[in-house]
Amino acid sequence: MKLEKILSGITVLEQTADAACEIGELKYDSRQVKPGDVFVAITGFETDGHKYIGKAIELGASVIVCEHIPEGGIALPYVRVKSSRRTLAQMAANYFDHPADTMTMIGITGTNGKTTTTYLMKTILEAQGSKVGLIGTNQNMIGDDILPTERTTPESFELQKLFAEMRDAGCTHVLMEVSSHSLVLDRVYGITFAVGAFTNLTQDHLDFHKTMEAYRDAKALLFHQSKVGVTNDDDEAGCYMRAQGACPFLSYGETEASDLYAKNIQLHADSISFDCVAEDEIVPVTLGIPGQFTVYNALCALSCAKALGIPVAQAAAALRTAHGVKGRVEVVPTNTDYTVLIDYAHSPDGVENVLKAARGFTKGRLIGLFGCGGDRDRTKRPKMGAIAARLSDLCIVTSDNPRTEEPKAIIDDILEGMKDTATPYEVIVNRPEAIWHAMDIAKTGDTIVLMGKGHETYQEINHVKHHLDEREVVAAYFEKKKS
Repeated sequence: MKLEKILSGITVLEQTADAACEIGELKYDSRQVKPGDVFVAITGFETDGHKYIGKAIELGASVIVCEHIPEGGIALPYVRVKSSRRTLAQMAANYFDHPADTMTMIGITGTNGKTTTTYLMKTILEAQGSKVGLIGTNQNMIGDDILPTERTTPESFELQKLFAEMRDAGCTHVLMEVSSHSLVLDRVYGITFAVGAFTNLTQDHLDFHKTMEAYRDAKALLFHQSKVGVTNDDDEAGCYMRAQGACPFLSYGETEASDLYAKNIQLHADSISFDCVAEDEIVPVTLGIPGQFTVYNALCALSCAKALGIPVAQAAAALRTAHGVKGRVEVVPTNTDYTVLIDYAHSPDGVENVLKAARGFTKGRLIGLFGCGGDRDRTKRPKMGAIAARLSDLCIVTSDNPRTEEPKAIIDDILEGMKDTATPYEVIVNRPEAIWHAMDIAKTGDTIVLMGKGHETYQEINHVKHHLDEREVVAAYFEKKKS
């Protein structure tokens, strides 16, 4: 491919590279550069790609794309641009021939509920006969084929490559969890979403965004590249999204002021049901995922469907066949007289939601087991501790993904929020041991909620991911009891 094609539509500040030259692939990691590649020097969260221009040249890069010329100059043809990140996104779209433009793009943002809502939408779209690509926290999917994922929203080059694979596989629609990081870091720059949806906003990722206002503003960016917006009327930030957005909106909630609202809500141990009111239409909705938050996820999905022109009644009929998502209020088979749930809850709101959902069907004690991730927002740790203590009958505080922090130091932060609680709690740093202890003390009718890991099958310690699947930990407990 010629350089001029890959630079199409990009504002260039300075260029010494021959526009007619043939180039290889795009690379933003200097370690992956091969002879003939274009190296794009981007400023990352932890380091600056401009420091590695020399390394890229050593490995055979033919052209450098950068924001500034390093001291000493560049011993290669280069292209200087205002924003390397946005340029990478544009170049990647050019490189793969704009695959997103050939499919209907639906983006979901918010603190909680993104994953479940995308899966609900996948069920609705597939019931219409569409082939769907899905990009999210749990996994990426092309139809029924599952692809592994490292982050909620991939870097722009990998994202465009994935779009191309989806296009080539015949996908008509793409569902994306759009993270706040991806919006701020321009991973989704240049993508037009047919529908952009907002679920809710609670404290998370302040290690990156620093303030809730900055976190909220990051989410709001989605509605500057969406044709139609969908917002949660019952969340204060949902009103902010609508005020800041540059598109028409549909709203959902539990009050009559919303375009789609729920009434006659019934919460059951294994499902929810309600009547969805959309204009003059009342549609009964039943979904086999427990919890009040499921009502909001369902309303969000129904609103997205309506924005795409799918009748609410047809969308609701599809939801009757929807199943839960791995790691989201997931029941682990135990064949015992107590229940074990796994949930991804890793924010104060997430902990509150899953414990309230479990409280609704727990006949005995509610045992909450959780930790907090290292190298992340420390201020949410005591808040999570306080919420878990308030809503549980017994808490077991343990390790999550400590990353480069000492697990005990993380736990000490959590315990600050539990100082004045009357709820008994125990500290067991080793997570598998903590899970086994919870099962040792469980009685008839109890529910154990394992929070934080969800779909993850690893524990990250000092940059190394060690295998840890909580389903396997539970199964191993019963195998040991047999022996």
